Amino acid sequence: MKSNLPYNGNVKKVKVISVGVFSKATSVPGQGVGAAYIEQLNLIQQSKKLNVVLKGTGKLDLIHIHTVNFRYWIAMLFISIPKVVYVHFLPSTLGTSIKLPKIFFGILKWYIKMFYKTASYLVVVNPIFIEPLVKMGIKRERITFIPNFVDESKFTISDSRAKVRKAWQVKRFTVLGVGQVQHRKGVIDFVETAKKLPQLDFIWAGGFSFKGLTAGYEELKNVMENPPANVRFLGIIPRERMKELYHACDLFFLPSYDELMPMSVLEAAVCNKPILLRDLELYQPVFHGQYLSAHSVDGFVKIVKQLSEDEQAYQQSLAHPTWLKAHYQRGAILKKWEDYYQEVLDQHAKTN
Repeated sequence: MKSNLPYNGNVKKVKVISVGVFSKATSVPGQGVGAAYIEQLNLIQQSKKLNVVLKGTGKLDLIHIHTVNFRYWIAMLFISIPKVVYVHFLPSTLGTSIKLPKIFFGILKWYIKMFYKTASYLVVVNPIFIEPLVKMGIKRERITFIPNFVDESKFTISDSRAKVRKAWQVKRFTVLGVGQVQHRKGVIDFVETAKKLPQLDFIWAGGFSFKGLTAGYEELKNVMENPPANVRFLGIIPRERMKELYHACDLFFLPSYDELMPMSVLEAAVCNKPILLRDLELYQPVFHGQYLSAHSVDGFVKIVKQLSEDEQAYQQSLAHPTWLKAHYQRGAILKKWEDYYQEVLDQHAKTN
């Protein structure tokens, strides 16, 4: 199977494909993996070419596993049909998110590596993951990139923006950050940027999904409990209410140091908000430069200040979410999944 499927409409069409979906992504609130799972599941359930079976009951053509749960790994060892696994993180990236005793961390990294190696095929949400997976000993032809997706229709609001702003106590130009409270998310720089712009408000939606296991937990907990006057930490917000918050605020700002393809960026885009990110090379393959960026707090401050004061600059920045919405349309991403599942079956038939 090619690692860069052409999706050119030439894939041979066969019967409706039964896909068994396995996931525990929503068992931990406030993490992007859960949002990615919900969106991908809802998307493929709309296909007339796919029969999506939750929990894998009945006759299946292939299974798609979204999370690295132990019982899923054991099941893969005894299943002969193709096994597709979603890759949302690498063993080497875990250290920036959670803290564990060294021996347990080593066991966890070994387990995740074995989980990925046991799969028949892997799907990554950012092509930068392909090379590290190949270095882990996974054949390149088993790895395919398919981007994340956010359904714009799920992020529309029925109330007026003025009413939503009032409900969330948003009164002036407000900057929104979204994600788990972690050092890698750039939460400290988010707060430092806010300190230099006291005339504006800053809101962070997200909390400690892994509580005390979060790397830097004590320091970050202190920041959350003692924020500057113009910063609010709201904790974990149910996803069905996040659309209100996106529409209530004026600018989306995520100063992360390490990401893949953040769902929050796509969510901000479908809500038509300017997007400000740290200038990271890893964003280029998935967001194609359609965002504002800076390297440091001073750079972030300059951009946020300009957007809050210059209406023309603000309107120009809206070209970015418009481009992203057009590029990641429902039909195009759904076709990628339909063609991919068919390609998996074709390759499995050739090799078995």
